[in-house]
Amino acid sequence: MILLFINCIFGNNLQVSGATIRVGIAKIKITPDAPIYLTGYAGREKPATGVLQELWAKALVIEENEKNKIFIVTTDLLGLSHEVSEAIANSVIRKYHINRSQLLLNSSHTHSGPMVWPSLSVIAEYTAAEQQVVSGYALELAKRIEAVIDAAYANRVPMNLYCSKDTADFAKNRRLPTEKGIINAVNLNGPVDHDVPVIKISTPDGVLKAVLFGYACHNTTMVGDNYLVNGDYAGFAQLEIEKQFPSCTAMFVMGCAGDQNPVPRGNVTLAKQHGTSLANAVFRALQKKMTAIIPTIRTARAETMLPFQSLDIKNFEKDLIGSNKFLQRRAKLVLDAYNKGWRFDQYPFAVQAVKFGNQLTILALYGEVVVDYSLRAKKEYPKQNLMMAAYSNEVMCYIPSKRVLKEGGYEAVDNMIYYGMPGPFDESIEERIFNSIHSVMKRLEKTN
Repeated sequence: MILLFINCIFGNNLQVSGATIRVGIAKIKITPDAPIYLTGYAGREKPATGVLQELWAKALVIEENEKNKIFIVTTDLLGLSHEVSEAIANSVIRKYHINRSQLLLNSSHTHSGPMVWPSLSVIAEYTAAEQQVVSGYALELAKRIEAVIDAAYANRVPMNLYCSKDTADFAKNRRLPTEKGIINAVNLNGPVDHDVPVIKISTPDGVLKAVLFGYACHNTTMVGDNYLVNGDYAGFAQLEIEKQFPSCTAMFVMGCAGDQNPVPRGNVTLAKQHGTSLANAVFRALQKKMTAIIPTIRTARAETMLPFQSLDIKNFEKDLIGSNKFLQRRAKLVLDAYNKGWRFDQYPFAVQAVKFGNQLTILALYGEVVVDYSLRAKKEYPKQNLMMAAYSNEVMCYIPSKRVLKEGGYEAVDNMIYYGMPGPFDESIEERIFNSIHSVMKRLEKTN
């Protein structure tokens, strides 16, 4: 039984420059119904033992007119697999006659959520019964997300939109240079992005109904010894906002957090502390003089191919007979693809942009994007008021910058083992992605 919590919103039409904007909001519980393996940490060897906090998918439909609209969905999950993302997109595009640029799916990247098969499948080797559970959850997840989109669309009513921003400082760069190379440890001199962008959605008479907010920090305050389902700091931030504003649905968007960790970390008390810190940043943003968003909506999407570095199949043959179980599992995937004649020398990647009037632009990217992309995009487009949304649509691996690739380390190399990817990306990755970013931003300018 799917449990839907729909926010019913009433009010008079908002007229700005002859346009009327309508918004629909809904949320649906996506907490697993049965014990299931959590994802994100390779060391876990048993399913979750309980639920600390419910997980949610939340949908926001913002409509300027029949043609111009955007569907935004946030989820308390590590990330959506390609399979789940495509199933949702195919259904929504067919049902609502939109194009792919008008659907944006984002994940909070909690490491205390269920496995979304087959993303990060290399970290586990399930029994037949366990496989039924994780695969069944992925199928049900797609249905629930489609259901919450339907509910939000059916619930569209006139609204006002505003934007503002504040900052939070618990995210720290985690790539520490040492004599032996890059290690995963706090680097106080490393790049960070502490912006907390906020979109406020309220009725014409001022009742707060939704807040869409972002931050660039790994959602990993809870570490590998945790076996309780929860949304980590992002989940606690959403709960705190909804506690202060009972009529509001709080929606978290993960930014370019690939190389950013919460500090300190390690337990639920710290997760609550960081959640409160982020919620307070949202409260401060809401108290500022916010910029009214003119209800014109433009979207664009561009795809590119990201090539991997040259591969030697003999290395995977060695891994297959080696003692490292994760390298063995990755080698099975690569060699199976090789023997079937499938391509595994590149991966498709999409960039998506959503522009609201001239007040704010959401720039969304696949995967675990490092912070360099956020900082460069904001530098290249200082007048666009960018809200960065990495971990969007699907999370298939890390997306390193050219700098990170040259330095090496987990975000450049080792993560590819656990994601089942054949190896590091080619150094052209950053320019290929920015060529796509430039393409979508130009197309948005032409539609103004």
